[in-house]
Amino acid sequence: MSPAKAPEEQRPNWAPPILRGERMEAGLRLLELDVRRRLDGLLQGNHLGLVPGPGTEPGEARPYQPGDDVRRMDWAVTARTTTPHIRETVADRELETWLAVDLSPSLEFGTAACEKRDLVVASVAAVAHLTRGGGNRIGAVVSTGARSARIPARGGLAYARGLIRKVAETPSAPDGTAGDLAELLEQLRRPPRRRGLIVVISDFLGEINWQRALRGLSGRHDLIAIEVVDPRDLDLPDIGSVVLYDPEAGRQREIEATPVLRREFAAAAAHHRAEVAAAVRRAGAGHLVLRTDSDWVADTVRFVVARKRRWSGGGVA
Repeated sequence: MSPAKAPEEQRPNWAPPILRGERMEAGLRLLELDVRRRLDGLLQGNHLGLVPGPGTEPGEARPYQPGDDVRRMDWAVTARTTTPHIRETVADRELETWLAVDLSPSLEFGTAACEKRDLVVASVAAVAHLTRGGGNRIGAVVSTGARSARIPARGGLAYARGLIRKVAETPSAPDGTAGDLAELLEQLRRPPRRRGLIVVISDFLGEINWQRALRGLSGRHDLIAIEVVDPRDLDLPDIGSVVLYDPEAGRQREIEATPVLRREFAAAAAHHRAEVAAAVRRAGAGHLVLRTDSDWVADTVRFVVARKRRWSGGGVA
């Protein structure tokens, strides 16, 4: 269960814009400007992309030349010929990215700078920006628990903008509607698609029954899991009486937040998050955690830079 929403407070300048009602149009324009300005500025000089490296397919071996990256040395050919050789890779000319977007009722919640749903839409905008480029395509499967929508994968800036808008304008499911992340992931496995990038965006609350579907996707695609978290998902406030509300079950309960209960709640939440992280790791996926009380653009930049370092052999950031 999640504590009931708190009244909206002063939003910091790094918070994603509100994307509801009358603020939708202005919020979408502001989001695009913020993503382009901040991501490009903070990632200047780094690899602008979520799939690092010059390519995924092995190419020809050729003699080493001054300035080549020694981490691409082909030691087998070097030993056989006694001349240093490197292994080139064939760049992927077109990247197809698919988003699995969870907009179930548990995302309609936030006690910090924004609601988790706002952060989901911001994540979609960031992925669209980071995977843009010649011939690349992006599509999405969006689920609210009550209904699912498939947005075909196509290229172009105008199409990416339209995709972000469709996600932002997706109607909320009524309270009492349970999300099903496993079913959402299964929709990306049928039919099989050419190798590409799958990005799963969810708060990963509830039963961890999606591991098999995630592992199934990892056999064919690069995977990234974006976990959206609110502080009240992790611990209870020290304010005495508090109302807990489960939007996917449609139940609420008033409790006394005693020190013992708060410790038990925090321990259970930490255990669940550790299980989520372990399941994502076993699937071989990258794991980006975005919080409603943290600068989501800066967190995204750190994740992208860390992926580049791991690919290049520079260690884990």
